[in-house]
Amino acid sequence: MASTPGLRHIFFSRDGGVSEGIYAGLNGGLGSSDDPAHVLENRRRMAVRMAVEPQHFLTAHQIHSADVAVAKTPWDNATRPRADAIVTAVAGLTIGVTTADCGPVLFADPKARVIGAAHAGWRGALNGVLESTIQAMEDLGAARANMVAAIGPLIRQPSYEVGAEFVDNFLAADAGYAGFFGASTQENHAMFDLAGFIKMRLQRAGVSEIDDIGIDTYADERFYSYRRSVHRRESDYGRQIHAIVLEP
Repeated sequence: MASTPGLRHIFFSRDGGVSEGIYAGLNGGLGSSDDPAHVLENRRRMAVRMAVEPQHFLTAHQIHSADVAVAKTPWDNATRPRADAIVTAVAGLTIGVTTADCGPVLFADPKARVIGAAHAGWRGALNGVLESTIQAMEDLGAARANMVAAIGPLIRQPSYEVGAEFVDNFLAADAGYAGFFGASTQENHAMFDLAGFIKMRLQRAGVSEIDDIGIDTYADERFYSYRRSVHRRESDYGRQIHAIVLEP
C-alpha cells in the first residue's frame, strides 16, 4: 500500500506527542483519562501529518463490534458514531482507528477511490468486522478484487497468551482455527496469532494484496499496549491512531 498513488496513510507510534506519565507521547485516545488538552494537541499534530484540518481527522467510538460507519462529512467527539470501522469516498476526510494491542487494518481501492479503516481485535475479527468493512466499501463503489490492505502494529503471537475459554470460542466457530494457536509454557493456555488470523480472514474475503508491518505492540515500547499496562499494574494506557486519507 505504501506506493499506492492518490492516498496517504500512517501507522502512528508514540513519537512526537505532548502527553506525559503513563501516556507519554502521542496518545490519541479520546476515551483515556489523559489530559484532554494533551489528547487534542496530539490529534492536531496527527492531522497535520495527514495534511488535513483537525476537524477532518475522524475516529469512531469503538465498541468491539462488526459495525461500520460511512464518513460523508466531519463529525465531532459528541456525534462520532459507535462503530469499529469507517469507510469513505470523500477526499480530504482522514479516517482512523485507535488501538493498544488490537489490529488496525487500512484498506484502499485506488481505482474506485474508496478507503476504509478497521479496528480488529480478536472479537471484531472473529465476528466479521473485516468482511463488514469490505462490504461497506463495495457499497460505495469499490471492488474487492482491486482492494489492497495493510495490517499495522498489534500484539503478536509471542506476546499473546490466552486461556482455554478463549481458544474454545474460536474452535466453536471453526475447528480449523486451531492452527492459529501455538503452545504455551502454562498449562491450559495457548499463544494466539492475531495477525495471521486477520490475514486469513482478508484472504478468504477476496483481498489478495496484503501488507503486514510486523510490529508487536507489547514488545515494542514505541507503541502503547493494553496488555503491557495491565502487567505493569498501571492505572490506564494510551492509544495510538492509524489513519488513511484520499488525496484531493
